[in-house]
This record gives sequence, C-alpha cells and structure tokens, in this order.
Amino acid sequence: MTAIVPPTTLTEATVVAPTPAPRRALATLTPREQLRAGRLPRRLVQLVVGLWIYGASMAMVIRGALGLDPWDVFHAGVMAHVGLSFGEVVIVVGFLVLLLWIPLRQMPGLGTLANVVLIGVATDATLAMLAAPEGLAARGALLVGGIVLNGLAGALYIGAQLGPGPRDGLMTGLARRTGRSIRLVRTSLEVTVLVAGFLLGGQVGLGTVLYAVGIGPLVQLFLPWTIVELETE
Repeated sequence: MTAIVPPTTLTEATVVAPTPAPRRALATLTPREQLRAGRLPRRLVQLVVGLWIYGASMAMVIRGALGLDPWDVFHAGVMAHVGLSFGEVVIVVGFLVLLLWIPLRQMPGLGTLANVVLIGVATDATLAMLAAPEGLAARGALLVGGIVLNGLAGALYIGAQLGPGPRDGLMTGLARRTGRSIRLVRTSLEVTVLVAGFLLGGQVGLGTVLYAVGIGPLVQLFLPWTIVELETE
C-alpha cells in the first residue's frame, strides 16, 4: 500500500516550485513615445546587442550550409545575381521593404532603422571571422546554435521596444490594412520570399525547416525575460 504523506510533513526540499517568468507586456507606442518611454540607455544597449547577435547568428546558419531561413534564402538568391556581399543585400532589401511601409502608413522607429543597418553589418563581420566547419556534425551544431541565438536575439531587440524590424512591420501593417490574421500574412510573406529566393538560387534545406518550426517558440520562450518595462505616462 502506498503511504500518503500529510501536507504538514513536506519540506522545502520536497516541493520546489519553478521560478516563473516575469510578467511583462509589449506596449503599443508611436516612434516618439518609444523614445520618451524611459530607460532609454538600457533599451538602446539591449537593442544594439540584440541586433548584433541576430546578424552573427545568421552568419552561423549560413556557415552551417544546411539551409537558410526564408528571408535569407531570398537574400542569398539576390546575392547570386548582384555584386554585393550578403550583409549588403540584407541592408538594401531592408530599405526596400521600408518603402512598402509608406502606403501602409507605418512609421519606423529608431530600432527599425538600426535593424536595417546593424544586422547586415554584423552578418558580414561574422562571416569574415567564421570559417565553414567540416563534417556534418559540426555543421549541424552550428545550425542549431545559430537558430537558438537567433531566437534570443529576436527577443532582445523586440523587448527593447524601440520599433519592429522592417519585415515584421510589413507583416503587421499588411495584417492591419487587409484585416487578415497575422499568421496568414506572415505565412504568405515567408512562402513568397522563400519561393522567390529558391528560384534565384538560394539554399533551401534542413535548416529552412528547423528555423520555420523553431523560431516562433524560441522567441516566445526568451521574450518574457527580455521585455524592458517602460515608464509610460
């Protein structure tokens, strides 16, 4: 017979409650409100660190050579036809995507503009220092590490609350203007750039699938710990 231990005999060593994630929420702010919401130095540092890690993690996935995320499939496809580096293509495409914000009446924040430039610079800098590994296991480890770091980096720059990236802003703007769900708009955009990138010669593979499946849960996992609480009026 299984003995039933009375609740009064349980010790702290017996029952250890997991530490809950902090309950923080993203605010809906205009670009001016983002700058006036307080804790700006802290948020700027987090933004820059997040964007740099984002670009570095993209380079890790590229060096893994097992398939890229949909937007990077497109960037790689474009790079194959122009005389620009990968990071330079990321920057140019970012600015072109920002032009699509105009009819959507989207206003970029400081983080949006930093996103366009810093990620491309960080990607090229990391590619210059990181050699492609030999062997499937090493490439797989680089791919998985890059995806996990990418999820953390995305949570960091989103949590800084200084404006969405150009591609995220395009997604939310289209969803608002068309009345369609975020899920449908995001899926449509990513399928479109994936197909276009593949036709241009971009690399599709296992990494493409892993990124598509894993990036959402990873950002959701890290985001509660990275949102900076604002001092809104």
